[in-house]
Amino acid sequence: MAEESWHEARLIPTSGINGADEQERRATSALLAVLAAVKEFGRGFVKRFGAPAGTLTCYIEVPFVLGDKRLYPDGLIRVSRGSTTWTALVEVKTGQNELQAEQLENYLEIAREHDFDAVITISNEIPAVAGVHPTPIDRRRLRKVSLHHVSWSQVLTDAVMQKEFRGVSDPDQAWILGELIRYLEHRKSGALEFDDMGESWVAVRDAVAAGTLRAADRGVTEVVARFDALLRFASLQLGRKLGTEVVPVLTRREIAEPDSRTSTLTASLCQTGTLSGAIRIPDTVGHLVVTADLRAGRVTCHTDVDAPKEGRPTTRVNWLVRQLKNAAESTRLEAFVAHGRGSSAAELLSTVRENPTSLVMDPTRELRSFRVAMSSSLGTKRGRGRGSFIDSVLAGIDGFYGDVLGTVRAWSAAPPKLRPAELEPPEIDDAVRPALVSTDYSSQDGPAPAAAARFSGDLLGPTVPAGVEDPSRPAGSERRVTQPPGSVTAD
Repeated sequence: MAEESWHEARLIPTSGINGADEQERRATSALLAVLAAVKEFGRGFVKRFGAPAGTLTCYIEVPFVLGDKRLYPDGLIRVSRGSTTWTALVEVKTGQNELQAEQLENYLEIAREHDFDAVITISNEIPAVAGVHPTPIDRRRLRKVSLHHVSWSQVLTDAVMQKEFRGVSDPDQAWILGELIRYLEHRKSGALEFDDMGESWVAVRDAVAAGTLRAADRGVTEVVARFDALLRFASLQLGRKLGTEVVPVLTRREIAEPDSRTSTLTASLCQTGTLSGAIRIPDTVGHLVVTADLRAGRVTCHTDVDAPKEGRPTTRVNWLVRQLKNAAESTRLEAFVAHGRGSSAAELLSTVRENPTSLVMDPTRELRSFRVAMSSSLGTKRGRGRGSFIDSVLAGIDGFYGDVLGTVRAWSAAPPKLRPAELEPPEIDDAVRPALVSTDYSSQDGPAPAAAARFSGDLLGPTVPAGVEDPSRPAGSERRVTQPPGSVTAD
């Protein structure tokens, strides 16, 4: 038998998973065991939920009695530090399974009775807004116990960033964390990627194309929430590749009132057939804005770049074009002038490369900023694969970052330069320096020859009348004649 067909032994094997219950149990046990074994990963996981730094201990399927029922939460996490103890129940779902409100309310009640601090849920559900739980729960049950949710995509992203970028001090612990990553990336683990726009996608998509969609129609809210979830998934995926925290951009109002974000997107989808959102990537010139136009069948990614604060308009245009070496010829550039409404000019990159003045409509007006945009075909299918809405949006985001946003750097003014050092004037003997004549060198003086000329009278001694030979000149030396002030010597 060829060695190529042999399967390497793994710490967390994917073989032998039979059914959703086994899949869920194995994922729970693997995650909680690695949380306790890898200190950096475990600390980072529980810190977001308010847990203190301390020794982390994990259990699975801990039995509890609630009334006349015996319940088994999937896991329990306990952090101990001196006399302080922080405890959280854990509920896990894998695959397409969704969290159940009744089950979570029971666990919240158990946590309240036992004076636990939190209930943590893990599933493939990605909430539209960070911090909002995907399952509606009676808020009265959260007075003493907090409820938190994290998606499997977030868990995988945290694990990759800890191992590949933040680092794990112990090599054995790093290997263990790598085994968890390998397991979660396997399709049999049940830790799925975002792969479905929901049951209402087709009906809403067709209504948008026909121009008949209304805000009260069934399924609109679900599609809007799925789009925001897609942006969150795209942020996690891009952050995993870049090794940094990439997050969707939300206003303060949208964070405080998630329904306002839903209302805004719903109105946009019904009126213009578009869904849009922005992603923040650290150390880039601007936000990555994504706009999916369902009527036109195009997905557009753009960013706004501040123009240099100095130089002619064409110089500022060339500054941007030089940085777009990898961008496609079809990339669209727009120019915005100070105190103007909307863009003053828009051209394709191919045109601007040949003629930078095509973006300058009025040379007398100052260019304030540019907009760089790339468009591509938008898929229509509900799931994943060729021609799907999800894959076309993800490809557009990755392509725009690689060709544009990842290469453009913000303009910064050059640091001021030192004035060139002037040549020092010739030294003057104090014995012959006139007492009432200022001979100190100044930064306002001219070049050294001119400065030296000012001191010629002191250096050369007393002057003699015009046309009279200097008696102090040695015989045979060059004759020196001093001209009266205001006279001109003829050549």
